[in-house]
Amino acid sequence: MQNMTAPDLPRNCDDCPIRHRAVCARCETDELARLEEIKYYRSYEAGQTIVWSGDRMEFVGSVVKGVASLTQAMEDGRTQMVGLLLPSDFVGRPGRETAAYDVVATTGVVMCCFRKKPFEDMMLRTPHIAQRLLEMTLDELDAAREWMLVLGRKTAREKIASLLSIIARRDVTLNLGKAAGPMEFDLPLTREAMADYLGLTLETVSRQINALKRDGVIDLTGKRHVTVPDFDRLAEEAGDDSDGGMLS
Repeated sequence: MQNMTAPDLPRNCDDCPIRHRAVCARCETDELARLEEIKYYRSYEAGQTIVWSGDRMEFVGSVVKGVASLTQAMEDGRTQMVGLLLPSDFVGRPGRETAAYDVVATTGVVMCCFRKKPFEDMMLRTPHIAQRLLEMTLDELDAAREWMLVLGRKTAREKIASLLSIIARRDVTLNLGKAAGPMEFDLPLTREAMADYLGLTLETVSRQINALKRDGVIDLTGKRHVTVPDFDRLAEEAGDDSDGGMLS
């Protein structure tokens, strides 16, 4: 873990790339000033643990850059990735003393952190923060239910297409774009991590990605840069209704 140096930081909240989606999205200028007093940045390298399950959490915060995973360990030592934290997602639970899951940086991660107790106190005095956190929690619940469908009912090809569409939609919303026409994004996960998350083998993931590429659903530059020529077609491959809206 590292405290970030000045050149790495947004100059102010208005320069923050997740400002329009983060927990502070509805805050007024005076509220942002109070958050500034309890805020600090941390960076994590890929593979580094941000917090261990059961550890006491002294902070909460938002992912500014990068991707982290939520992982649950079982008694026999096996682990399962149960969620992804993408830019603007919130880490930690106000009112809960310990972490429920291991949070691990999948890529290099930058976090905007708030000291936990002052943040909890501020929630009581700032309805904008409490309201936005409730909205984000409900979005997270919807995403978890969507993922239950992906894992429980979809084919391997549909699972890969679903994951790609979720990442594409999030990238679009962060950049204030629209999920229509050609879309480009960098895949934040290795194929090994995708296999773990989707409950597939590495060979199956590679085979299905290559099949989607061969069929013109996606294009790949290198191993990570993905172009989606037609998002509606990707949504169809995922078994989704492309008119159903974007994942928040």
